[in-house]
Amino acid sequence: MSPFQLTRTLAPDAADADLRADVLHGLNRSPKELPPKWFYDARGSELFEEITRLPEYYPTRAEREILKQRAPEIAAATGARTLVELGSGSSEKTRFLIDALLPGLDSYVPVDVSESALTGAAESLLAERPGLHVHALVADFTRGLALPGTAGPRLVAFLGGTIGNLLPGERRTFLRSVRAMLSPGDALLLGTDLVKDEATLVAAYDDPSGVTAAFNKNVLAVIDRELSADFDPDAFDHVAVWDREREWIEMRLRARRALTVKIPELDLVVPFAAGEEMRTEVSAKFRQAGVRAELAEADLDLDRWWTDSEGRFALSLATAR
Repeated sequence: MSPFQLTRTLAPDAADADLRADVLHGLNRSPKELPPKWFYDARGSELFEEITRLPEYYPTRAEREILKQRAPEIAAATGARTLVELGSGSSEKTRFLIDALLPGLDSYVPVDVSESALTGAAESLLAERPGLHVHALVADFTRGLALPGTAGPRLVAFLGGTIGNLLPGERRTFLRSVRAMLSPGDALLLGTDLVKDEATLVAAYDDPSGVTAAFNKNVLAVIDRELSADFDPDAFDHVAVWDREREWIEMRLRARRALTVKIPELDLVVPFAAGEEMRTEVSAKFRQAGVRAELAEADLDLDRWWTDSEGRFALSLATAR
């Protein structure tokens, strides 16, 4: 068997169809909104990598600290022979898990919408780790997922705090879909950013150097390029606010003046009032009790809970009932 396999479950035009549907739906809502997944074209991915290196943006460093220290415990607790990673990207942090699980690890199954990210990560991993088998899936895990036939026990990893980008109802649906992938005794490793003081949270999403602002506005560049729109990113300000009641950060784009945007590919004309805000991301923050409750609702039992040394971020290990 080849050490690398790749399976495509997305139609070639799936991204284009999804973008059209999301823009049409989101810009006809009140208030307007766009899903955060459209930040991540090549330029957006570069900007996000830059964000992860900013002193204000702690989540990536905090999660990496936990993985580096706790990977052997995670491996011992799960005995996983298959590691599945949802939204794997470059698989950079996952190397700690892979190395801790070897030599008992049979397969690594990275899942991402970007085929180039999957092949690049696989090439790097296989060059460094002879004997590892990588079965990559080009797929959108938010739509449900059929995993390849690999050995159990399985460990599904969903890192980076990305679950915070889902609204509560979406999280319920997602966690149930993950549970449906698992057999009793399989496990989910979940990364969650934790509730903390407002100043620290807002600074992580509104850095003074303006990198996050450029990242936020990149969604407009994507729509301009893909749908022939005439958004002017300079006509919008980046906004990051902490919603105390819902315990999440919202990123928004605020129109500096009254303006009209034309999107010919959708036959759509979108007016913005001066000061009108469009939501581009929700990033929920969590408490242990809340994570436990959401997992339990999906028939997943929280077994282990690890935080970084400053208590900013958590990894939780939950097993399927």
